[in-house]
Amino acid sequence: MTQPARVKLTSISLSRLGNVCTEIMNIGKKAGIKIKGPIPLPVKRLNVVTRKSPCGSGTETYEKWEMKMHRRIIDISADDKAMRQLMRLKIPDNVYIELSLT
Repeated sequence: MTQPARVKLTSISLSRLGNVCTEIMNIGKKAGIKIKGPIPLPVKRLNVVTRKSPCGSGTETYEKWEMKMHRRIIDISADDKAMRQLMRLKIPDNVYIELSLT
């Protein structure tokens, strides 16, 4: 019995996120299931502006730090066998995965 599922992937590293997406797509092609995606979502940017000088004297110079969070969605209508393969997939530490059954 096929069951629709949605896989949400989030990562700071775009290359590792792409590798996980291709692995999920390969599992889907081998199992012969219907897959939509990966659908790119807007990049979430977190900015932190700090002052360079620890003391209060001198000219005001600032450093800007930015972290980008890349997100993808993959919709799968998979059977139990394909879902078990997705659960056994080795995912890097900085890639976060959320699997929801719809």
